[in-house]
Amino acid sequence: MAYWSSSSSIFSLLGLLSLILFHPTTTTTVTAAAIRLNIIQKQIPFSVTIPSFREAPAFRNGASCISRYKNIIHIVMPLDANYIRGTMAAVLSILQHSTCPENVSFHFLSVHLEPEIYSAIKSTFPYLTFKMYQFNPNRVRGKISRSIRQALDQPLNYARIYMSDILPDDVKRVIYLDSDIIVVDDIAKLWGVDLGDKVIAAPEYCHANFTRYFTDAFWSDVNLARTFEGHRPCYFNTGVMVVDVDQWRKGGYTQKVEEWMAVQKNKRIYHLGSLPPVLLVFAGNIKAVDHRWNQHGLGGDNLEGKCRRLNTGPISLLHWSGKGKPWLRLDSRRPCTVDYLWAPYDLYRSSRVALEE
Repeated sequence: MAYWSSSSSIFSLLGLLSLILFHPTTTTTVTAAAIRLNIIQKQIPFSVTIPSFREAPAFRNGASCISRYKNIIHIVMPLDANYIRGTMAAVLSILQHSTCPENVSFHFLSVHLEPEIYSAIKSTFPYLTFKMYQFNPNRVRGKISRSIRQALDQPLNYARIYMSDILPDDVKRVIYLDSDIIVVDDIAKLWGVDLGDKVIAAPEYCHANFTRYFTDAFWSDVNLARTFEGHRPCYFNTGVMVVDVDQWRKGGYTQKVEEWMAVQKNKRIYHLGSLPPVLLVFAGNIKAVDHRWNQHGLGGDNLEGKCRRLNTGPISLLHWSGKGKPWLRLDSRRPCTVDYLWAPYDLYRSSRVALEE
């Protein structure tokens, strides 16, 4: 396994914007490890221009924090050049709202272990504790079926299914987050959820039209339709999950998800990438978490990405799932109102700003 390591409520619009203020205490010191260039494994030629980012403040632990070595919060995120701007904003939001930011350790899953991506993270967050792991796209070669949106077909979207194989054995529990999220609460609150005997904890939506996530070919097949017998299937979004990686390993859940992917290849039973096969395995059998931890759908639908408004109630995490991404809409000068909630976390330094500096 190849990786690089480094130490280191509706809310009114104004109400949410008040959450963007930085913690008053900044600066920390952590020794950085050298880049392990000898473990880079390139499988195909790859070249990409990485955006330039401003250096983020360094956030220190509050006085009530337990040693970061004893109470580590493991966060797993996908890392891709096309979404790195979202990743940077997400990381900043997590650190900014954490009581114990030095206790947060990031694990980035990437198809390409590019030195430029590592350097961008390191220069933007010099004190961040993180590791980069390579996800081999061959793991899903021939297993991915075409979905309604090309972005959903990328191998990296399936990396979450293989976390138990990619992460070290001593990482037994993680929070998985997509790159198009902003956290406006202490991530430790989500980390502290009691999973009980469940493998996954996530906001659950039992009033959603669950049938729409699967095709008529699925519901008309008696054997397949019996999948959810004995329990009530409820939708959950796989972009925000607390996962017991150890139990995932022991239960062989990667193989179970892959089995549904194989069914999909032979008989089209769903349209949405990596989400449906996970629902087929876990829907109705997860630990429900407060909905405040995934205000999803802010990117609009998967085809047009039209603007959406926030739901009523408290919010701890905003999620631009769907086609529209805030950085793209802002750059095109056609932003949705909710995109202005993302903007304060954007560390992107345009060439114009760089020249002015």
